[in-house]
Amino acid sequence: MAKPASGRCLDLSPTGLVPQRGYCMSMRVALVILTLNAAASGSSVVEAVRSQRLQPYVWLVLDSGSSDGTIEVFRKAGADVVAIDRNRFDHGATRQMAIDRLDGVNIVVFMTQDAVLADPDALGTLVACLDDPKVGVAYGRQMPRPGAGAIERHARLFNYPDAGAVHMMDDSARLGIKAAFCSNSFAAWRRSALLAVGGFPSPSILGEDMLTAARLLQAGYGVAYCAEARVVHSHALTVGGEAKRYFDTGVMHADNGWLLQAFGSAGGEGFRFVRSEVHYLATHGAALRIPEALVRNMVKLAAYRLGRTYRLLPRNWCRRMSMSPGYWDRVGGDHATP
Repeated sequence: MAKPASGRCLDLSPTGLVPQRGYCMSMRVALVILTLNAAASGSSVVEAVRSQRLQPYVWLVLDSGSSDGTIEVFRKAGADVVAIDRNRFDHGATRQMAIDRLDGVNIVVFMTQDAVLADPDALGTLVACLDDPKVGVAYGRQMPRPGAGAIERHARLFNYPDAGAVHMMDDSARLGIKAAFCSNSFAAWRRSALLAVGGFPSPSILGEDMLTAARLLQAGYGVAYCAEARVVHSHALTVGGEAKRYFDTGVMHADNGWLLQAFGSAGGEGFRFVRSEVHYLATHGAALRIPEALVRNMVKLAAYRLGRTYRLLPRNWCRRMSMSPGYWDRVGGDHATP
């Protein structure tokens, strides 16, 4: 189990987001990575974590029954690996289990198994954003992986621009639901603030990060986007894969009506994305992919709307259209018809 690096203190810019030199953290930092058959990316993730100037006080890996050597890769690197039942995995409940185990830790950084820290200061830079007691969570910039296509690159550049910001609840009047945007692929949470708003919600088909960030905003905390803290993380999803993700997003919004009531619809952001994507493809040598991009966006919109009406659908249909079919075996109540 790695101990905190002593290091130097962080001198922040007036925005509180851009590190000038070095850092030191008096708070205890835990790094939590969720894995399932991650051996292919495990060595890159381990090497990047080991290179960090700020080493986590605790490194916890929650593994959902890997069979490819993932557990051995992370245990050899010094991580504390905890096996969990794959059939009981839940985006909110599983992460909350980690939070509950980490008593005495001040900050918990969550990452996904395929997010690779881009430089030795990535972890320390992100954590330093929580030096401001008003910030409840900070998430970093996700960069497209080497070889990513134009559609994949644009998605990352659109959602993760090169300028950081701190959003408060008042910003929702201007930004809408974008004010609560957050990604647990690389996010640092103030544990006390997280517990104060009830922790991660469960059951969660998806979006436990945005839902909890929204609760933090409502409680008076800030949500920081730190563009200087970078990970390499992107996916070349198929049209079907994107449809499944947006179906699940629709389900999440249907189950959490308070989110759209408090922050507004995501529709305006969707139209802005489409305009930006078409312009990007046209100006980056990928104009021939514009029809594909438009089709993808129409499929995503249709899948999202279907997800919003999931209670009218047979459970078997929901299971087939979801990225998390096991979710439909666990949830009860009015979650789709039998």
